[in-house]
Amino acid sequence: MTVTFHVLGPLEVRSSGQPVRISGRKPRLLLATLLLDTGRVVGADQLVEVLWPERPPRSAQANVRTYVSSLRSDLTGAGGEPAGGLLRGDGTGYAIDVPEGALDLHVFEDLVGQGRHADALALWRGSPLADLPGSPVWDRRLEPLHEVRLRAAEEVISRRMDRGDHAGAVTDLRGLLAEHPYREDLWGRLVLALHRGGRKAEALRAYATIRKQLVDELGVEPGAELRATYEAILADEAPPAAPRQLPPDLPDFTGRDDDLALLAEPFQIAVVSGPPGAGKSALAVHAGHGLRDRFPAGQLYLDLDGREPTDVLAEALRALGTETPPPTLRERSALFRSLLAERPMLVLLDDALDAAQVRPLLPGNDSAVMVTSRRRITQLPGAMHVHLGELTEDDAMRLFTRIVGADRVAREQEDARAIVEVCGRLPLAVRSAGARLAGRPGWSLAVLRQRLEDDRLSELTEVRDSLDRSYRHLTDEAARTLGTFGQFGALAQPGWVVDAALDRHRADDVTDLLVDVSLLELVGTDPVGQPRYRVPDLVRRHALERGPDRAGLARVLAAWTATTEHAMGRLPTTVFSLTAPRTPRWQLPRQTLDRLTSDPLGWFEAEHDSLVGAVGVAAGAGLAESAWGLAAAMVPYLDLHCLLDTWKRTHTLALDAARVAGDTYGEAAMLRGLAQVALYQDRYDDAAEGFTRARQLFHDLGDLRAEATSICGLGAVSQFRGRHPQSLGHFRRALAMFLTAGDPQGEAFTRQAIGRVCLKAGDYAQADASLRQAMRLAQELGDAHREGCVCLQMGQLHQAMSFHRHALDIFESLGDRHCGAYALQSLAGLQVARGQLAGASARLERSLVVFRELGDRSGEASTTQMLGELHRTAGRTVLALNYLQHAGALRRELPA
Repeated sequence: MTVTFHVLGPLEVRSSGQPVRISGRKPRLLLATLLLDTGRVVGADQLVEVLWPERPPRSAQANVRTYVSSLRSDLTGAGGEPAGGLLRGDGTGYAIDVPEGALDLHVFEDLVGQGRHADALALWRGSPLADLPGSPVWDRRLEPLHEVRLRAAEEVISRRMDRGDHAGAVTDLRGLLAEHPYREDLWGRLVLALHRGGRKAEALRAYATIRKQLVDELGVEPGAELRATYEAILADEAPPAAPRQLPPDLPDFTGRDDDLALLAEPFQIAVVSGPPGAGKSALAVHAGHGLRDRFPAGQLYLDLDGREPTDVLAEALRALGTETPPPTLRERSALFRSLLAERPMLVLLDDALDAAQVRPLLPGNDSAVMVTSRRRITQLPGAMHVHLGELTEDDAMRLFTRIVGADRVAREQEDARAIVEVCGRLPLAVRSAGARLAGRPGWSLAVLRQRLEDDRLSELTEVRDSLDRSYRHLTDEAARTLGTFGQFGALAQPGWVVDAALDRHRADDVTDLLVDVSLLELVGTDPVGQPRYRVPDLVRRHALERGPDRAGLARVLAAWTATTEHAMGRLPTTVFSLTAPRTPRWQLPRQTLDRLTSDPLGWFEAEHDSLVGAVGVAAGAGLAESAWGLAAAMVPYLDLHCLLDTWKRTHTLALDAARVAGDTYGEAAMLRGLAQVALYQDRYDDAAEGFTRARQLFHDLGDLRAEATSICGLGAVSQFRGRHPQSLGHFRRALAMFLTAGDPQGEAFTRQAIGRVCLKAGDYAQADASLRQAMRLAQELGDAHREGCVCLQMGQLHQAMSFHRHALDIFESLGDRHCGAYALQSLAGLQVARGQLAGASARLERSLVVFRELGDRSGEASTTQMLGELHRTAGRTVLALNYLQHAGALRRELPA
């Protein structure tokens, strides 16, 4: 048996059309309260407030349980066990789950939403719950319901009058006026309907009735619009009906307070723009309802949605009483302006494409026009602009809570906030998610959260439809750009990415179009002066669903590689870098490249996150050469700033991609880079293994220079392990290979390394000769960093503070904190030898901070040891002991 519930009039329950008796007033009040909040748990405190509004008994909670039991019994008797099972409790309150179509209130709201106003009104049997005493708890649900019913009735009356059914309109209006005796707009319609129905005397009496009512009871005269209607009837010139075309306002409209305040100010044209789903139309309609009193002559609503202005004007003119609009666009536009010059109105132009579509629809100066558009229409002189983005977190949560229910959200706050964030805090998405939950009271919020995180657009079909409509007016280039841009995630990208994606320079037209239609966000300008753009998350996912442009992606990665290599070439240092000669490179114009990388360190810092992301995108797309070529090109910057985490992360991603692709050279290059990181982190076994494997691969590939770089790594491992003869053997072999390959940078590095090892081994003559050769090469190459490294060792060799200070100046000017810390350490050592303990202590403390921040345990141990010895020399025995014990502990943690 089918059980239905009816609240639009006296409370009724029917089973298969037959009335069901609900025993007692209290169970009926309980049922009414639950029906007004179907699917949501109503707290026990609220139920007590409804059942005993003045003084609840001490046993109120127990009594509520009794009434619930009684109600469940009545429903079970009416419709069997399924009907009784509609009631449920969760320990905090009770809810009733009503099947779709079983509650007249829901059916009414659905019919109104479909525009079937007459069918909706037919469901009303009187005032809602007219047989019950009522409660303030019900007001938040019933007050908006009355407003919806009134607007529906007004719409039915308007249609009757448009059809010439003035008698029917009079009957409906008298019924409404019995409920709203002071509504002047309803009285004006009644007077007009009577006059148009040939009942002029009754029309004049109706006006006299409301005027007397207003004067006697409220002390005011009728308003301007009602008086104008009366005067027109006296002159037998009844004015045409005032159009009231604004769509229904959203009863749960939330947020946008600042934007509404702007639209409440006087304006001639206001353009409301924003991305799909931002709530542009909802805001305009909500603001429009707030402005109705300023425009008593009427409000026009025109849905543009790709339509020709000629057709839209014909619709507007018919609404204004012109049965046969003139044939041309110019004539229709002129007549439209003439009519509104006499009767200023509020005009809402919804979903405009561009300024050309809007201009013919602009009335005279006394009317006000609101335009909604996904495009930022800036070509309308004097227009006020309101651009909508996402809701604030608080407003998004408030909207979600109003739809889903406060109790439900309170129980799962973390999931509620996650859902709102997954929806991008866009009103359309939040409404769509909330509606799914409201229609599924058995779901937990965690269920929807998981489904959204798995595939949000499949769950948010209204958002997908809105995005589909956005694509209808995009060029092919713009659509492809979104697909390419979207693959780089939420991170903002520089504007030249669009050029590379489309394989042409100065693609600003496409960038501007996407920004104008709110599918691409301009998020600001970075430190090197580039505008940066981001694709909103839901737009990005939608673009990827439509199919990414793989060729465009490859070009963007090729541009990142070429630009990174250009910046690398302008760095004031050279380290071993292994390029990918077969990797595609897409060149920005030379002038652009030079401008972007005029400060190469600044460029690398600005693009750090984008470069890391690009390596990950390349690896994920199976473009192995792009992945490891870009990772390798970053090494000089990463080495200079000791960004070991980034170095390790990018090389690991690229190594995996190279192995999957069978790219042996790429595998070797990444192994060598990861071995260098292991060396810096004192993981000598890992470093030796990586350098050995890389050397073997490069040897098999016949790349002499690359093999020599790996041998240098093995020499460094041996040096740090204190195996000086073995270290010298590695470096000398590498030197011979660099000389054969004609690589002066490799020669400079190995001669410096040989000098450093000879210095450690006590061979000062050989150390001096090698370091002087390294210094000459570094200066010829313009390698300031190498010069600083050589100065550091020359200072140790000759006990000369001038060399140390010069090295420190170089490292600080280059921003190399790591090498700078070693320079501070060496300079402090000389100061200790000369008895300058205070200055030495300050420099050692500075270097210690850097070593700790960078995770250099070897440097931290040696500096801690030096501080202990310094304090012992100064007679600070206890402090010295603390430092020396800590240094010993650090050394024990280091590899042998």
